[in-house]
Amino acid sequence: MKTDTIFYRLFKTFPSIFFELIGEESIECDRYRSTSVEVKQTAFRIDGVLLPDPAEPNAPIYFSEFQFQPDANLFARFFAEIFIYLAKTDFDNDWRGVIVWASRSLEPDLPIRYWELLESQRVQRIYLDELSTMPQPSIGISLVSLIVEPQPNAAIAAKRLVARTRQELDDDSIKREILELIETIIIYKFPKLGRTEIEQMLELGELKQTKVYQEAKLEGKLEGKLEAVSRLLELGLTAEQIAIALSLDLNLVQQTIQSSK
Repeated sequence: MKTDTIFYRLFKTFPSIFFELIGEESIECDRYRSTSVEVKQTAFRIDGVLLPDPAEPNAPIYFSEFQFQPDANLFARFFAEIFIYLAKTDFDNDWRGVIVWASRSLEPDLPIRYWELLESQRVQRIYLDELSTMPQPSIGISLVSLIVEPQPNAAIAAKRLVARTRQELDDDSIKREILELIETIIIYKFPKLGRTEIEQMLELGELKQTKVYQEAKLEGKLEGKLEAVSRLLELGLTAEQIAIALSLDLNLVQQTIQSSK
């Protein structure tokens, strides 16, 4: 399973789940944007970075690493990535690290030279297979737990989560995003099944045909295209070229460009 991709999408769409996972629910997640960064001139890539709003100089930067296989050099690499990144950027913010293991058994021994970093509580370690023991986990935590759910139990756990999502969430756009993430996780867990079979397994087929779901999906696609307008403009494309590339109305592209100035 492409766990890094799923975690990146999960925390980018719902940064609140990241803060819930580390026990910091009080943090206002809209003060952060989630990204993945590559440290140039090295072979390092940091799985996930939550950067605070520039107007929040006292808010820490959060670095996260998702580990689903043994790696004896994990601590050395993780700290090297962080300090090289900090050295090459202009941020003055403090920082925190979060290492997410599929299970505690994957965690290597901590070299003595890094003890102080963990004793300072800068780095938090989380074990996904232990999340299921939490009493009454939220939908967000249950979604994270589904990633490491064994295949024999995954379908049942996913169907329960689909039912909870339908019952407990009122916002149709958030509900759609959660259901699509559940579907994506199950597709990775059952690679031999087609999308139609997955939809039938999770009983999503009927839901996806509703007018509300279709309108929400179209709205999400349009929002993503409009976000791409400014990036394409920075690359030197004209409004006409952007409209053609994104299959958008020229007037809408022009309005978007004007509103971003």
